[in-house]
Amino acid sequence: MTKEIMLYDTTLRDGTQGEQVNLSAEDKLRIAKRLDKFGIHYIEGGWPGSNPKDVRFFKMTQKSGFANTRMTAFGSTRHAQKTPENDPNIKALLKAGTQTVTIFGKSWDLHATEILSVSNDENLAMIEETLRYLKTQNKEVIYDAEHFFDGYKNNAKYALRTVKAAINGGADVIVLCDTNGGTLPHEIQAIMTDVMPHIPLPVGIHTHNDCGLALANSLMAVQCGALMVQGTINGYGERCGNVDLIAVMGNLQLKMGYSCVREESIKHLTELSRYVSDIANVPPLNQRPFAGRSAFAHKAGVHVSAILKNPSAYEHIDPERVGNRRRVLVSDLSGKSNIEYKTKEMGIELGGNGYDSKKIVNEIKIMEDQGYQFDAAEGSLELLVRKATGQFKEPFTLESFRVIIEKDRSGPSTSQVTIKVSVGDEQEITAAEGDGPVNALDNALRKALNHFFPQIQEMKLVDFKVRVIEGTDGTAAKVRVKIESRDSQEIWTTVGVSENIIEASWQALVDSVQYKLLKDLKRGNS
Repeated sequence: MTKEIMLYDTTLRDGTQGEQVNLSAEDKLRIAKRLDKFGIHYIEGGWPGSNPKDVRFFKMTQKSGFANTRMTAFGSTRHAQKTPENDPNIKALLKAGTQTVTIFGKSWDLHATEILSVSNDENLAMIEETLRYLKTQNKEVIYDAEHFFDGYKNNAKYALRTVKAAINGGADVIVLCDTNGGTLPHEIQAIMTDVMPHIPLPVGIHTHNDCGLALANSLMAVQCGALMVQGTINGYGERCGNVDLIAVMGNLQLKMGYSCVREESIKHLTELSRYVSDIANVPPLNQRPFAGRSAFAHKAGVHVSAILKNPSAYEHIDPERVGNRRRVLVSDLSGKSNIEYKTKEMGIELGGNGYDSKKIVNEIKIMEDQGYQFDAAEGSLELLVRKATGQFKEPFTLESFRVIIEKDRSGPSTSQVTIKVSVGDEQEITAAEGDGPVNALDNALRKALNHFFPQIQEMKLVDFKVRVIEGTDGTAAKVRVKIESRDSQEIWTTVGVSENIIEASWQALVDSVQYKLLKDLKRGNS
């Protein structure tokens, strides 16, 4: 029988302690709903005794139904000078109205004596009395043994006494925490082998990634008998983050034979990762295992040649199992296999027009030597191949443009662009202003083409990056501009290269608009 591992998500609490991660109460509710749909067993919603936002969030959850998950409120043991029933933190936990509460207590004697300034015995009383009181309130209680592994290495006997205090208080689950993220996998194994016989309850693991070992430590803990894994989506969290539940699920369910969520949910692992990233307004990490855009990307010609014969030669799983997809990149490292794969993917036929994959590879290598980068600008790549093979005709031509930037001492600079373009036998001359020369150029180009191609109004520029390719020439150095654009159906990237940043931006802008028109043409929308 497949052993089930309980997943405990703390994205909404521990995850928000990470830099650049800020969630409103409404954001947290949207993520909670998605986690519930995915099948996560527990969702730690926040610390209701610490801030008004979490209080409001728990009020919102009381009006929302959760089908698959238990919403959990998080808090600390009672204060040293208070009883549990009179402690404001405990009162706030109960007011949150959750069926489950999670309490953290100190397992490391250093924290008891130097941080809380209480005796070791008083710390034990704080743990046991807090949990016993919460059990009288009919709560399921998860006990987080904070700093357990550091505490065990420093004073094993006392660390175990803190766990026994939680057991005596009525804990339902004991979670062993590597709070500082400094424990190594072999230490996790040795310590859990020692302590598991002393814990007659389900055991969980909570790891941080300060040594880059959060995932390895969590998987090791499961092999040692842990039945619950606490973590966050995408590994968000304080300092270097918590263990990434995306990778936890991928490894446990697809590699190690455990059951975490329904089989159909695993197919949406990539979607979940990107949904939370979008709500948190944190750019997705391309190299994220399982769910990253680069997780199944292949660039070297030898690799691509192999996966065309058998994908398992360079892929540890089928990307579709986690809702991701295989991507073949084209660059100066590419061979004919890359081009043949990409042109087939784009629906481009080679051979009958004097161009074959070898010629296109050579052209790309020459352009990348000049500073272009096509593995991250697939919009420009497709335009290049289609133009080279005569399968795309430029829908408009630049005749000229003029950029004027004016600045005086009393105010901000202003940018104005005048542009002349030809569409067939017609010419259009327009002018526009913008917040900087590139924005003005974008506005003028759209204005000039709107009469001919009204569909470009639905596309938006969402990212703009400039990189100096070789800095030894100072301000005369060549630059590479990448532009990311989107419409209602797709996101695409285009690239331009020049010693003049305006010229490089123009190249990327033109490619962006032309790729939009090409997409619509392929869909039959023009």
